Amino acid sequence: MIFGRVKPIDAILATAEKKSLHRSLGALQLTLFGIGCVIGTGIFVLTSAGAQKAGPGLMLAFAIAGAICIVAALCYAEIAAMMPVAGSAYTYTYSVMGEILAWSVGWALVLEYAVAASAVSVGWSGYFSGTILNEFLGIQLPAYLAAGPLALGGAPGGLINLPAVVIALLVTWLLMIGTTESARVNAVLVAIKVTALTAFIILTLPQAEMDKFNPFLPAGVFGGLGSGIGAVGAAATIFFAYVGFDAVSTAAEETRDPQKNVPIGLIGSLLICTIFYILVAAGAIGTIGGQPIMGPNGIPFPAGSAELARQCALPEYAGMLVCSNEALAHVLREIGFSGIGNMLGIAAFVALPSVILILLFGQTRIFFVMSRDGLLPEGLSKIHPKWKTPYVVTAITGSVVAFAAAFLPVGQLADIANAGTLYAFFMVALAVMLLRKTEPSRVRPFRTPALWLIGPLTMAGCVFLFLNLPFEAMLVLPGWAAIGFVIYFAYGYRKSHLGQGLVEVHEGELEPTAPIHD
Repeated sequence: MIFGRVKPIDAILATAEKKSLHRSLGALQLTLFGIGCVIGTGIFVLTSAGAQKAGPGLMLAFAIAGAICIVAALCYAEIAAMMPVAGSAYTYTYSVMGEILAWSVGWALVLEYAVAASAVSVGWSGYFSGTILNEFLGIQLPAYLAAGPLALGGAPGGLINLPAVVIALLVTWLLMIGTTESARVNAVLVAIKVTALTAFIILTLPQAEMDKFNPFLPAGVFGGLGSGIGAVGAAATIFFAYVGFDAVSTAAEETRDPQKNVPIGLIGSLLICTIFYILVAAGAIGTIGGQPIMGPNGIPFPAGSAELARQCALPEYAGMLVCSNEALAHVLREIGFSGIGNMLGIAAFVALPSVILILLFGQTRIFFVMSRDGLLPEGLSKIHPKWKTPYVVTAITGSVVAFAAAFLPVGQLADIANAGTLYAFFMVALAVMLLRKTEPSRVRPFRTPALWLIGPLTMAGCVFLFLNLPFEAMLVLPGWAAIGFVIYFAYGYRKSHLGQGLVEVHEGELEPTAPIHD
């Protein structure tokens, strides 16, 4: 019975210790990891796409997505502290619901992290082309090198987004060098981003005008099932900006004293970032407005579509927030702070790679642990003798991320990534509730409060947002899952270590609830 292949928690912990990654991260580094991923993706990159879907209702969208993330984070905190190993939702599902569902979650996480990293690479490209090349060097990158094809939602004359490809490959190289080095670089970049966004809030909020928020919901709260517009449709898109707290849980195996530090990193980073999101969105919309470009039927053109790209190429729309590839720098230039706007553009140029870094970090660790369990070829989990990182899978992942970033726009990539994100979060909430029944006596360093309410709210919230994605993005998940199950039954089912009876320890031989130190 493939549904009966449930890996005991003690065996998961023992496997991790036998072939483990180096434990070097503390609570501060984990919090910075989460902030590094969350601050940047939604604010620097997705502000324009979110405004096109919801207008000023983007602020409500951030609040909706943040509320669902808070309940999901509480579920993550309990289970991540119980099982401080790499693999995130994949590992948690393996220990509760069995191998085939664990495979489906791991496969969805691959989609989530890799596509999200591609999206941020495209966002970084906008700041690089607009601020660094255009504003400072006076260089206009040829259209065919600055964006993907128009037919895919890129730009007129576009062919390949070369800067996005370059940054994805550079970050991949940095991540291959080593986790500790990457974490140190990330800490500096997080400080730059927080400083830049704080300056943005100080400069824009005093100039905000209330009439810029009217109409507040030009596309309504609900745009309709599968439409991807309205405040809820925007929330479904920008939800992927919050995967930073998920990346923290994937780093649990490389964390000192994980039972204490993982919950701090998860919840702390989420609270800090949600506050920044709402304040920055209010400043941007209150100064230059955030109304969407409407189609002939009175409905906003889809974000990331060829139709919107054609409209944004027209002079009358070029200055709108929804058309900017570097939204926050554009806002400051429009309100008379060109110099500071350029500085913010530089901050985004320098700091957005930290977002890509952590998304790639999370994705490669998912592949690593799936390979370690025998569901993927063992060569993928090979550790570099000098760098002590899973360099093979990191190189493969970075190449795929660069390819996607070369041709697709940020709005489409964000929606695709969310299909995997929401499924994984749904399964984590279910796993936490089941573990309360199957492992009631296991010590829980962090217990989700009112799980009888928080768990179902997380699951319902994930389903709710999934149904408000664009219809095309909703179809991605079953299509991606079908490909994954072909691979599983062709390889993973036969090669699975658990299926072959290769469970390293028996339950009771370990003390998994004790903090693990270097």
